[in-house]
Amino acid sequence: MRTIAVVNQKGGCGKTTVSINLAHTLAESSKKVLLVDMDPQSHCAVGLAVPEEQTEQSIYDVLISRSRNEPIKLTEILWQISDNLELAPASIDLSAFEQQMSGIPDRECCLRDALDEISGDYEYVVIDCPPAVGLLTFNALRAATDVVVPVETGYFSLHGLSKQLETLKILCERCNQQVNVRVLGSMYDIRTKMAREILAELRSHFADKMFKTVINFNTKIKEASSFGQPVGEYDPASKGHQDFRNLAEEVIEAETRQQQRQIVNSLADQLEAISSSADELLAETRVEPVLAEPELVVEEVSIEQTATADALQVEFEPQVVEMAAEPVMTDAVEVAAEPEPVAQATMPGSELERKLANYYGVNQVSDAIVFVTLYPRAQTVQVAGDFNNWEPGNTPMHKVGQTGVWQTKIKLPAGKYRYRLVVDGHWQQDPYNETTELNPFGGYNSVLEVK
Repeated sequence: MRTIAVVNQKGGCGKTTVSINLAHTLAESSKKVLLVDMDPQSHCAVGLAVPEEQTEQSIYDVLISRSRNEPIKLTEILWQISDNLELAPASIDLSAFEQQMSGIPDRECCLRDALDEISGDYEYVVIDCPPAVGLLTFNALRAATDVVVPVETGYFSLHGLSKQLETLKILCERCNQQVNVRVLGSMYDIRTKMAREILAELRSHFADKMFKTVINFNTKIKEASSFGQPVGEYDPASKGHQDFRNLAEEVIEAETRQQQRQIVNSLADQLEAISSSADELLAETRVEPVLAEPELVVEEVSIEQTATADALQVEFEPQVVEMAAEPVMTDAVEVAAEPEPVAQATMPGSELERKLANYYGVNQVSDAIVFVTLYPRAQTVQVAGDFNNWEPGNTPMHKVGQTGVWQTKIKLPAGKYRYRLVVDGHWQQDPYNETTELNPFGGYNSVLEVK
């Protein structure tokens, strides 16, 4: 279960809006989600049309009950918002929580202990934190695996961000806890020069610690809140809903990448162990070549090594996809009709690790460019760039089995190219390519350079 705390000690930066809509969009993606409101203002209940007069118990009752030895289970206070989304509402009583828990041992672990009891029931927990650094926020951080820091693209928000991150670092060090902290640009108004400059400054300073998705200023989001609905229910076709869909995809893909990194590291460790064993056995056979028993052992290791090498080659070798029968000519750039097969060479362990680490994204193989990405729920994935007149239909990507991996291969002359992925009709930058540049529409194009 991933627990995402939405934290910023500055008010008015969109924490509750991000919490509600991120939780709802994750639930739309068939994830089981719990939204926990830790703000005494209880705006999550307001934003989801939960009537205050009918809320008999809140998260406050669950947290305080443990100190009174009359524990209340979290499941007793939940409101069903949709099929996959439930809310643990807050109440004004939370404002007295810190005073009432003064002197109580482990008072910063109350929320974590409550969530541990239902860890098997949800895939994601989203926590809306209050605009202050106190015991409530500390409880959220103790329970969190991830922290999202929404930053309004205004001067005062940028000025306070460094203080916020420093505070988070101190709190994490104090509780000896590792969490993944990422910055999210919110309430972004592309029409203002100040917003564009601040967003560029944020991207420059935080790079991989910042979401590629930006939550744009959108009136539909504000209207949805006033009607007690997530924007995905109020206006599914709005730009605001699309922004939160992109954010949810990034959150889900970050977990997928982490799992793949763990698998790759495990495979690399196994390969290194097999290689070391083979080297030792080979040295033994050179010293005593007449012994029959070492030969038998060498044979068994050779079989295991071959099987492992075959498995690695099958899983990680990009598949060459045939393009259209006739080449597409755009500005004297030819998209290959019949790409050459990618050469597969035997590599030492360090080179294999580098190949596995760079598997997703865009890579140059000989004179061709291989695009590989991961979208398990997508129906179509295409590439549009200045090498095909920005026509996504000219360069479709092809799904590899049932893995959710999409790939294609094209030939391009040497030069610098800009492109975007088109996933089920939605244009976005390549999440596996860190090289980007701002486009005229306020978004980012991915950039590749062919040598």
